[in-house]
Amino acid sequence: MCALGSAVSSVAFVAFHPAMTFVMNADDSAHCPPPRTGGNLEDMTEPSRTLTRTPSWNDDSDPVIEVDELRRAYSGGFTAVDGVSFSVGRGELFALLGTNGAGKTSTVELLEGLARPDSGEVRVLGHDPYRERAAVRPRTGVMLQEGGFPSDLTVAETVRMCAGCTSGARPAGEALEMVGLGRRTKVRVKQLSGGERRRLDLALALLGRPEVLFLDEPTTGLDAEGRRDTWDLVRRLRDGGTTVLLTTHYLEEAESLADRLAIMHRGKIVVSGTPAEVTTVRPSHIRFTLPPHVPAGRLPLSLRAAADGQRVEIRTRELQRDLGELLRWAEESDVNLGALDARSASLEEAFLDIATEHAEAAEAA
Repeated sequence: MCALGSAVSSVAFVAFHPAMTFVMNADDSAHCPPPRTGGNLEDMTEPSRTLTRTPSWNDDSDPVIEVDELRRAYSGGFTAVDGVSFSVGRGELFALLGTNGAGKTSTVELLEGLARPDSGEVRVLGHDPYRERAAVRPRTGVMLQEGGFPSDLTVAETVRMCAGCTSGARPAGEALEMVGLGRRTKVRVKQLSGGERRRLDLALALLGRPEVLFLDEPTTGLDAEGRRDTWDLVRRLRDGGTTVLLTTHYLEEAESLADRLAIMHRGKIVVSGTPAEVTTVRPSHIRFTLPPHVPAGRLPLSLRAAADGQRVEIRTRELQRDLGELLRWAEESDVNLGALDARSASLEEAFLDIATEHAEAAEAA
């Protein structure tokens, strides 16, 4: 393990950012300098090489992550991961979703090589990430749900310390600019907001120019602008050929970013596909308000409307057809439809329906 100077011991370094174990090992100690102090952003920014890759995530012959019948159980007999299988192609962004306790984090830890599966097989870049960590970790970046940092180091010192132990690291200034912390380099970590700490986590995950990037709840704590900036950055990384595995509780985030996704429930994948494939099996909605003098009973019976007073909702799998019928009826009957809203099912609606269905099925069993 590298000597990290008087500011923090090597043991503390692994503790404060365990993701960095993917780019360090005992043989790296001779190559890891202590962190520099002082300097400015210009000193930190150096010429960097540009990696250009062509995304090919839709090419099934080129999987970067392969998971087959993965299982993981904890003491007491609790099975957190129960026969999970999926693959992720090069340059693909794959989102793993699920309610709390569904098994997402337990699955991702197996992919990151932080634990050994009880059975099944996992391959990242063609290697077992646990048994062949030395072959995998220099090519991966990990952003954990929570990272810890030495609170008295500045942002710049923290990134330079990690960069000193990362082979082929991008310049610290470049990494900080990528995540929007270029003007916060001299600020001590303890003075950062929660969202800024998440940005710092992301900067460290990007230091090694990873081919595979694991993002566990990357935008938690960010404001709306910061979340959108992070989405744009993740898209650019994916478009540059980086394979991304994302876990998130923000379903809008998954719907916006993911090429494909899987929803887990009680350790199993219960549905997977593109966001459009997952949502199109759910009914669309037409919602509106009728005038006080028009009862819902006057609506065409074919629309199968549900009314709560004058507020009406129609659930349909034929949105265009039923919306057209509704509008024709309204025009012919001279009825003004207030607050008219027609839309396909969102990923959030599909997610909640799936979670409810499987919870009810489990209780019935």
